[in-house]
Amino acid sequence: MYSVEEFDEQKTKVLKYILYKKRTEQEIKTKFATSIEENMLEDIIQYLKDAKYIDDKQYIEKAINNFKQLKNLSIKELKYKLLSKGISADDIEDYIYENREELEEYERNSIRNILYKKQHAMEIDEIKQYLMKKGYNSENIKEVIEED
Repeated sequence: MYSVEEFDEQKTKVLKYILYKKRTEQEIKTKFATSIEENMLEDIIQYLKDAKYIDDKQYIEKAINNFKQLKNLSIKELKYKLLSKGISADDIEDYIYENREELEEYERNSIRNILYKKQHAMEIDEIKQYLMKKGYNSENIKEVIEED
């Protein structure tokens, strides 16, 4: 077992880490796995989840909004980025399902941006292949190219 002082000291370390930048539960476990005893780390994580400092569902929304502002990504790429942060596939799928229309529109806009950037250097078939490799939905690719 550990003392209240030890718990508070370690909790403060974890809190500083997540207040600097929002983190997922998995990122916290990975970061502190070697420096904080496992049971204490689990208790700290539970405490911070109860206090709403750690919320993977909220993290998904914030991360996707950041990606949407900064990058042209397919829905599949968004999913992989979130999975790499240790977020559960079910939570990601739920978010995508609930926000399908908005994400589909974002994906089509990403295709438009990529098409615009690459059309001077690449043939349309090459751009299609590029988009397919990136995981873009073939229906969205077809729709955007036909409207151009």
